[in-house]
Amino acid sequence: METEQKVVVITGASQGIGAALVEAYLGRNYRVVATSRSMKPSDRSDVLAITGDIGDPATAPKVVEQTLQRFGRIDTLINNAGVFLASRFTDYSAEDYARLVATNLTGFFFVTQAVIAAMERQGSGHVVNVTTSLVKQANSKVPSVLASLTKGGVDAATRSLAIEYARSGIRVNAVSPGVIRTPMHEPETYETLAALHPMGRLGEISDIVGAVMYLENAPFVTGETLHVDGGQSAGH
Repeated sequence: METEQKVVVITGASQGIGAALVEAYLGRNYRVVATSRSMKPSDRSDVLAITGDIGDPATAPKVVEQTLQRFGRIDTLINNAGVFLASRFTDYSAEDYARLVATNLTGFFFVTQAVIAAMERQGSGHVVNVTTSLVKQANSKVPSVLASLTKGGVDAATRSLAIEYARSGIRVNAVSPGVIRTPMHEPETYETLAALHPMGRLGEISDIVGAVMYLENAPFVTGETLHVDGGQSAGH
């Protein structure tokens, strides 16, 4: 077990924003714990890849235990894993509800709880939650009550946790993206999705990575939700 380098845990790390965050933190000399349901093993000495469904409450303690065994510390947690499903409210099924609550809320709750316990023992840490701008700026063109219900809960918890742990040396912030160009969206939808933003374009993965890195390097910022959405949260 080596403890000199800082360590980040990233959920939903197998593709898109999560995969880009893995590389960004490696580029800043962090050791990285990358987890998702489809996570492939890594032969890099500074990467611990853990396959698991974050929506299963048993996954979080496994991730934290293996992280501490391998690297001895946790400095940052990025709650990037998330599920989005646009649908009319009355069309959501019980299965839709269970799936979004499991990933977006249950996963967030148990991994953050386990990580903060470890951070509290070491006297420092940082948590970044990835939410959605639809929490603050609903859009009739994108009916998404389940995203607002679940990610809205995470947004509120961000401030609550920031205040609860402010004197414990632990910061908690959120990044609230608009629509980002990731494998989640088909190219034929780009023009329509870009029109949802006042700036008239999609966000890029690098925009979210940059926002996370800003928060990582802002030691006097906690309880903040940083909107990275081309002006979407400001209005239309």
